[in-house]
Amino acid sequence: MSINSALLARTAPLYERVKRVIPPIEWPVFADDVDAILELKKRRNAVILAHNYQTPEIFHCVADVVGDSLALARKAMEVDADVVVLAGVHFMAETAKLLNPDKTVLIPDMAAGCSLADSIRPEDVRLLRQTYPGVPIVTYVNTSAAVKAESDICCTSGNAKAIVEGLGVRRVIMLPDEYLAKNIAAETDVEIIAWKGHCEVHERFSPQEVRQLREDHPGIIILAHPECPPDVVAEADFSGSTAVMSDYVAVTKPPRVVLLTECSMSDNVAVQHPDVEFVRPCNLCPHMKRITLVNIRQALETNRHVVTIDQSIAGRARQAVERMLAI
Repeated sequence: MSINSALLARTAPLYERVKRVIPPIEWPVFADDVDAILELKKRRNAVILAHNYQTPEIFHCVADVVGDSLALARKAMEVDADVVVLAGVHFMAETAKLLNPDKTVLIPDMAAGCSLADSIRPEDVRLLRQTYPGVPIVTYVNTSAAVKAESDICCTSGNAKAIVEGLGVRRVIMLPDEYLAKNIAAETDVEIIAWKGHCEVHERFSPQEVRQLREDHPGIIILAHPECPPDVVAEADFSGSTAVMSDYVAVTKPPRVVLLTECSMSDNVAVQHPDVEFVRPCNLCPHMKRITLVNIRQALETNRHVVTIDQSIAGRARQAVERMLAI
């Protein structure tokens, strides 16, 4: 048996997981890196945490822990490993490091950023405190550690309402996602002061697009991420975090569904539900797509790029994340 044949035979069970979304002609391109990554993980006692927006060959073939940002934050504290590779964007890698200060945390591409994280700075948060004295600041995890350090508590799209209501106050500041804040405000009596940051993926969806989907695909179920504009959420059948959307599909088994979120999410959920038809008018996140099998392999081979957080902010940022996880 040739080396290539042996490689394809070893990785065949992994290809079975993704054959519905990866054509057979493409798998040999991925197989060598998949095989090498699995061996490197054993050698280095490493785990890979992958966000729901990662491509299927990462999400289903090399990742050890998958999920939305809340799930990854929780699981980051439980992993028994020396090295954590974050297959996601930079703020997620920082969060993993905050919760695992003694572990080596790697991000395969330092340029994997986030439009939300880039929309606000620590000095903006300090100015908000001066403007609204005594009002608690709830910060979305899609922010830098430096911004988290200036906050009272963090939240994700999956737990934002519980966090806001759990503070037991009449008014909160919620940043940086304006649309998430407005969508949560529509579900609670707590007054929410919003920042004007937006996700470059979700802000592109429009209510006209939703109506066109219904016209083109009668009976389709439309699920929207709460980072979408409120008028898009209003047109959808259901709104929730990536984990909640995935659970919705698993429980209700809609014959035809569309997920208004990042492209790879639909591919990853489709792998698990072959009986559901997924319509895909999705938007790509250019930052998530910076993470590839090639640079995950390079990260494990060369120990790049090590995530570090200034100790002057790490403790306060960790506290904001831990307060979230405690609720």
